[in-house]
Amino acid sequence: MTTPSTPSRPARADRPVPYFRPTRPYRSALRPTAALLLLAAPLACSGGDGGAPQVAVPTPQGKAAGYCGRLAERLPDTVDGQERRATEPASQLTAAWGDPAVRLRCGVPRPAELTPGSEHYNPYAETAVVNGVDWLIAETDDGRRFVTAGRKAFVEVTVPSEYAPEVNPLTDLADAVKAAVPTVL
Repeated sequence: MTTPSTPSRPARADRPVPYFRPTRPYRSALRPTAALLLLAAPLACSGGDGGAPQVAVPTPQGKAAGYCGRLAERLPDTVDGQERRATEPASQLTAAWGDPAVRLRCGVPRPAELTPGSEHYNPYAETAVVNGVDWLIAETDDGRRFVTAGRKAFVEVTVPSEYAPEVNPLTDLADAVKAAVPTVL
């Protein structure tokens, strides 16, 4: 039995994409090796081995390095109920809590959303004030990224979606940020 063929036409934006019908039925059951790989993938990606999370070390400019040193001395031992962990590479400019890790970096560059003239400048970017600290909020592939606004050093905190609502760790970090990093005004 042969199936009728349709002439191929170039795809155009005003024409819907034709429905694709496979010529062979696909298998609905996974092979055992594929099923094992799918089950093991979350363990491999989550950093569940207890090793130190990789956190890129920023290079703060000017007085920001001093503010970040003061922040490192004031960071709490627990954030959102999660214990502090070592980071790789070790640096006083980075910190982490829990597994998956809530990551902090001090001395990151000014976010493009806060930089007038940048193509990503957005004076209406989503922000939140948590215990007296202003934070710029951005979505990530797996949670949220927060960066302080209105401070003399930019502090970045990334929070995995497992800690939803992702803003909660900021409540434990606000006092340290207020004490160590002065406001711009």
